[in-house]
This record gives sequence, structure tokens and C-alpha cells, in this order.
Amino acid sequence: MSKKIKIVAVVGPTAGGKTALAIELAKRLDGEIICCDSMQIYKKMVIGSAAPTEKEKQGIPHHLFGFVPVEKNFSAADYVPLARQKIEEIASRGKLPILCGGTGLYLESLMYQSDYSPSVDMKIRDELNKKGEEELYEMLEKYDPEAAKQIHKNNKKRVVRALEIYLGTGKTKTEWDAATRTKESIYDARVFVLSYRDREILYERINRRVDIMVESGLIDEVKGIDFPEGSTAGEAIGYKELRGYLSGKATLEEAANDIKQATRRYAKRQITWFKREKNALNLYADDYDKLEDIVNIVLNYLTS
Repeated sequence: MSKKIKIVAVVGPTAGGKTALAIELAKRLDGEIICCDSMQIYKKMVIGSAAPTEKEKQGIPHHLFGFVPVEKNFSAADYVPLARQKIEEIASRGKLPILCGGTGLYLESLMYQSDYSPSVDMKIRDELNKKGEEELYEMLEKYDPEAAKQIHKNNKKRVVRALEIYLGTGKTKTEWDAATRTKESIYDARVFVLSYRDREILYERINRRVDIMVESGLIDEVKGIDFPEGSTAGEAIGYKELRGYLSGKATLEEAANDIKQATRRYAKRQITWFKREKNALNLYADDYDKLEDIVNIVLNYLTS
């Protein structure tokens, strides 16, 4: 059996401080960073996705950020082969691949699955897509209540995917995921989940970051992107709400509050997801006085 490639993953809820931690680790460990975020992969979506700026990168090579056109729907199945290729390239240069982001499905699919999920009959998908969001979500709550807890009812694409897995295979998405998690990772992976013990501190960070995004030009960024109807990118938090403001359906204050609320809910779902990662080390930023303290904890863990 060939030796597994060593990787580090810095994951967790949005606004938790992942980018800063990953960059500091890359500086200390001679690493390069790979995007593990389903929105930071898109072109032009820099401010709203909180993608690292050139200044924030501090010269550290970053991969798979801002490379997918907004009109293309991009899935975990698309992400996995690209990320695996980058991991091999980085490791072949003697560098440490560091995954950074908040999309748990990307990380799980990358580490454990050879395929994202079972294939199903497209006729099932077509029939499901004819139904409304409420009906679909009620079906999901009936057939796979655990998946329903993790998928927002308005995310029709993911609701349909979970339902078509069940209807096409007889097993729920939750059962498929559980089988996946019993497998051993194909990498020698060290996963660090960065969050806050005090949820209110995290929520305040989210609220403040949304205000900063708006002040930093998020409205102009949204204006400059032509999102096709039904595109995954167009449904991203921040962009969807501000399009409502730009079309006159909401005031800027209302749109900003909607972004904050949607982001807080998303953070809760991320926290729930990453609790499933069995071999992760949980780090809570409010346990420490400064980033350097967290960096040292991680470095000691990696060398112990």
C-alpha cells in the first residue's frame, strides 16, 4: 500500500477565523492552501464570499479560488478530482497541502469518497423538480428526517438530491453518508474545526463582517455580476439578498439584516455538520487571547 499524503484541514463556521489560521500555518509549515468553500471557488465573488485578498494571502500560494464562472453549477463531484490533483501536485513539491473553508460536504467527499454519491434515474429527478419546495421538503422530512435537519428547505437542489438518492436506491442520504464515514480517509489528515464556544460572539462577528462587506463594495460587486436564472452562485448568501435591494424589493437595511440572519443560520448548519467529523480537533477561538496561541496549539498537536 502506498504511503498516504499528509494534509491539514482548517474548517468550521463562517466568520470563525479560518483564513487567518490557515495562512499562519502555511507560513510555519511550508504549506499551500486549497479552497474548501463552495462559494469562494467562483469568479468575481470575492467580497461576498469572504475570499482572501492578495494582502491577506501574504504570498502563500492559494489554489482553486475564484476559478469557476458564475454561470456554471459546480458540485462536490466536480470539486473532488480537482482538489485531489492539487493535493498531489503540492505534496510532490515537498509542500504541505492545507484545506481551508466551511463546506463540509467538499471535505468529506474529498477524504472519504471515491464518488460523491450514488447515481440515480434522471426520470426521478425530473419528476421531483416538478414539485414545489414545500412539498419536497415535507417528503424529505418523512423519508430522511436527519438530512432534513441539515438542508435548508429553500435549497431545492440539495433537497431533490437527497430525495432522489432515497427513491433511486432505497437508502437514505443519511445512510449513504454514515457508510462513507466508516471508511478510512485516503489521506493522512489532520482536521481542525475552528469555532466559538459562545455562539453570540460568533454571531456578532458575522453581523460585523456583513457591515464591513457592504462598506467595502459588496453592492458594486453584485451589480457587476450577471447571474443566470437558477444558477447556484446566484443563490449565495449576500448576493441573493442584495439583488432584492437593487430591484427595489427591499431597503438596504432590510437586505443587510436578511444577509446577517441567513449567515447566522448557515453557521449553525456548519457547526452541526462538523460535529460529525470523528477525528477532528475542536478549537474555540474565545478560549485564547490571540491567534498565535491557537497556532501553537495546532503546531504542538501536529508534532506530538
